[in-house]
Amino acid sequence: MRQHPPMAQDSNDRMVDPRSVLVRPMRPEDVVTASEITQAAFREVDRATARRTDPEPTESSPRHRAAWEERTRHFLATDPAGCWVVEVDAEVTGFAVSYRRDLTWILATYAVQPGRQGVGIGTPLLAASLGHSRGCLRGMLAASDDPRAIRRYRLAGFTLHPQLLLTGTVDRSAIPVVEHVREGTAGDFELMDSIDRRLRDAAHGVDHEVLTRLYRLLVTDRSTGSGYAYVDDGRPVLVAATNRRTATRLLWEALASSEPGTEVSVAHVTAANEWALDVGIAARLAVRTSGHLALRGMKPPMPYLHHGSFL
Repeated sequence: MRQHPPMAQDSNDRMVDPRSVLVRPMRPEDVVTASEITQAAFREVDRATARRTDPEPTESSPRHRAAWEERTRHFLATDPAGCWVVEVDAEVTGFAVSYRRDLTWILATYAVQPGRQGVGIGTPLLAASLGHSRGCLRGMLAASDDPRAIRRYRLAGFTLHPQLLLTGTVDRSAIPVVEHVREGTAGDFELMDSIDRRLRDAAHGVDHEVLTRLYRLLVTDRSTGSGYAYVDDGRPVLVAATNRRTATRLLWEALASSEPGTEVSVAHVTAANEWALDVGIAARLAVRTSGHLALRGMKPPMPYLHHGSFL
């Protein structure tokens, strides 16, 4: 599929000839290049939107890069029609990875190489990915604070919900006694999918197979409420529950599993999920705004903390 964006000037004063631009389906051999583009693009966004007190952005660890590549290969295998790259002069300079679960379209990652942004090649790339959403009733994606991204997603029909980020070391004296939370297994996937559909009208389905390889799974299933959480070294990366009390219990259990004195973060807290903010305040975590949850055809799920790519 060839797309010819208008002739445009890039940040290095070079003209982009539309005849040199090709939007094509992603291939497995593109994943490592896409990972490198992601690292560079998001470091640039972090620098541009950083506060004075923020540390200098660094590269992700080899473990996190390997996890990113594993989940991208997973999406490419399950939804090849939602995964695209853009080439300029035969060089991959951007990509978009999206997938469908039930009738919900989800954008996992979308990035353009620094120095190639703002020249028109990102628009046809996103359009190709959005083509995978035909027939879907809802859409979800995690957006950064980049004003260009916010504009692009809004023009695509998404409502942007600001998020909070909670960071710091957990006050161990504030951790309550948490009962009835256990280690999860593949036998819990059906329960977890039913919770997903209740909260966001779409099950994670096959995504749980990858999530359980990458993260620790916590589950609770009681007559008073059910829920689950994926946890990465004390950092909750996804929390879903049938009520706020259950979600609160899972979040406390996740934070309690962190090593004393180590910094943790609770990301993607929307206004609909103030229960998570209350936990963060009780745990003496710092609070700041960070990014947006962009939705189309749906309200912010609650009680729910979404994953950045699996949402």
